[in-house]
Amino acid sequence: MLEIKNLSVSVENKNIINNLDLSISKGKIVAVMGPNGSGKSTLSNIIAGKKGYEINNGEILFNRTNILELEPEERAAKGIYLAFQYPVEIPGIANSSFLRTALNSIRKHNGDEDINTREFLNECKELSKKLNLDASFLTRDLNTGFSGGEKKKNEIFHMLMMKPKFCILDEIDSGLDIDALKIIAKGISEYSNKDNSLLIITHYQRLLDYVKPDEVHIFNEGKIVKSGDYSLVKALEEKGYKEFI
Repeated sequence: MLEIKNLSVSVENKNIINNLDLSISKGKIVAVMGPNGSGKSTLSNIIAGKKGYEINNGEILFNRTNILELEPEERAAKGIYLAFQYPVEIPGIANSSFLRTALNSIRKHNGDEDINTREFLNECKELSKKLNLDASFLTRDLNTGFSGGEKKKNEIFHMLMMKPKFCILDEIDSGLDIDALKIIAKGISEYSNKDNSLLIITHYQRLLDYVKPDEVHIFNEGKIVKSGDYSLVKALEEKGYKEFI
């Protein structure tokens, strides 16, 4: 589904990602772990299309299309979703209105009709109950006044409503208490199936104890230094990053 080939990225002449190769198959959950400053969040931003980075070489193929040539909204329309590490507050825009507009924008880009409002609201309510989210989530201004945990839950809620083909969770577990972490894990389990793929970027093993990845890659200085399965997460928990970098 996603194939990164020989990708090198810099910011202000400083190399952040160095000749990276990474493939993520359909139906797989892949975790990228690493210390601060290793390039993990840069990777998520590059895939999503955030501006401000210089692509020195390489390509990112999403279903065989080089998405480095596409704008962020075009990548979203193709099915790429990034759950932000620091979700933005937008006063004056109701959460449900924002979500419906985003969905309709993607549908329009793909030649589909707008979503039926009643069906949309019913699905929102059903999903809110499934995730144990308060019904007020739908009517509150987008992320305004939300706690850190509520913002992260809202990112997962949006993910499940938008049903992307490829989802990136950039440190979605940072700052969460155990109850919020369980809700996030429940949402991820609800999302994951054989037809989509998931990239989890994290420092810690906590979330991965609930959502076990198929593949784990340790990132350092913009490249993969060690790969393995879930057992690598447990080794990191016991030995720390110094053992591998």
